[in-house]
Amino acid sequence: MALTMLNELLIEDPSPPMLLYQVSKTAKLDTLNYQSCFMQGVFAHFPEILFIHRTYNPRGKVLYTFLVDGPRVQLEGHLARAVYFAIPAKEDAEGLAQMFQVFKKFNPAWERVCTILVDPYFLPLPTLAMEFPAAEVLPSAFHICKFLQGKFYQLSLEPPVEQVLLTSLQSTMCSATAGNLRKLYTLLSNCIPPDQLPKLHSYWLLDDRIWLAHRWRSQAESSQYFQGLEVTTRVLSQFFGTTPSVEQGMTSLLRYIQQNSGNKASFSLGLSLQSNCALSDVSPQSPKVEQLVEACIQHSLNTICTGPAAQLCLGELAVVQKSVHLIGSGSEKVNIQIIEDTHRVQPQPPATCTCYFNQAFHLPCRHILAMLSAHHQVLQPNMLPPQWTAGCAASLDGILDSKWSETLDKHLAVALLTEEVGQLLQHCSQEEFERRYSTLRELADSWIGPYEQVQL
Repeated sequence: MALTMLNELLIEDPSPPMLLYQVSKTAKLDTLNYQSCFMQGVFAHFPEILFIHRTYNPRGKVLYTFLVDGPRVQLEGHLARAVYFAIPAKEDAEGLAQMFQVFKKFNPAWERVCTILVDPYFLPLPTLAMEFPAAEVLPSAFHICKFLQGKFYQLSLEPPVEQVLLTSLQSTMCSATAGNLRKLYTLLSNCIPPDQLPKLHSYWLLDDRIWLAHRWRSQAESSQYFQGLEVTTRVLSQFFGTTPSVEQGMTSLLRYIQQNSGNKASFSLGLSLQSNCALSDVSPQSPKVEQLVEACIQHSLNTICTGPAAQLCLGELAVVQKSVHLIGSGSEKVNIQIIEDTHRVQPQPPATCTCYFNQAFHLPCRHILAMLSAHHQVLQPNMLPPQWTAGCAASLDGILDSKWSETLDKHLAVALLTEEVGQLLQHCSQEEFERRYSTLRELADSWIGPYEQVQL
């Protein structure tokens, strides 16, 4: 029944993935290899550093999750960096060699893998070295951090000591300089009982080669990196590691990837590229991900919007392509800056922005398009008001004549100016607020006149 559900789940997928599985004589899942079109495309673009995580199942099976890593990878969303799922028949040399060979067969970019990050107790190192002869295999900073964290809890240390160690570990992982690693090593030597110290393998902290693969991140990027992997590994454990049925666990995991809203943003690029761009065939000399994303945004604009709407939005997209765009994400809003004043984007459909273009036309502006490009998304039909969808409007002139007016122009200009002044008043000290408010009061009275009290 679970295998039937797994196959039905694949039928629902708009871009059919690669799925190979084998069952035993008892109709239980013996081996599995899964990769969607988007996952294949992500690996083709970022093959240099491969991160491998193992998740154990109560039935004795192990799920291998392959993730891309490194400075070039800028993907958001849980499991967005996952590029392959595999369950070997056995964790022996033969089973693992077969798993890696299937992965290589469907991913020609494997030859460009330079570094493979694994947990410190990754046993099949000889098999990994044989299948990826040009790659350097290193313990990952994340797995070392989780290992030490678990040991701190197991040792039942005094609460103050345990808290000091955990805090020091967290700060060191987010700034893994040689000096900070040496300080943590010394702290462990002083706080851990001598008979327990060898179990922590603290010498890992002094192996600079391990930390060079992680040190390029800033403190904020390191914190975000560890948090993202923590969520990813917990999701894997929740669906695969706590469900006795391997088939049911994989079905639930794949359904989560399809349905979770946080993943749709990251995976929408793959779904949209299915009919237009062959990501699996992308070579190292092909256009960058950003260019592919922008090409797909152009296609979605031409497909979803009316001709006039697409004409207007393509003009906005041209600005995005020639500008530097900075994005800071919040819980509900995204701040966009394109070498101009900052505007606030509300990404939930229908997407809105505080800029003049969006307020006037209710179309995706350069800021919304920059957000879509940075998040590797494309335009969706529910992001447009009905009057702009394909087949509704005849000409740009007709729309402008019927929708635009001088009164609306002035109203929007006043509204935007009022909002900008309000922002300046809100984000300042009390002393600065009093000074700005007093100046504004004088300006209003001198321009309109004290005979007509203007409410600020």
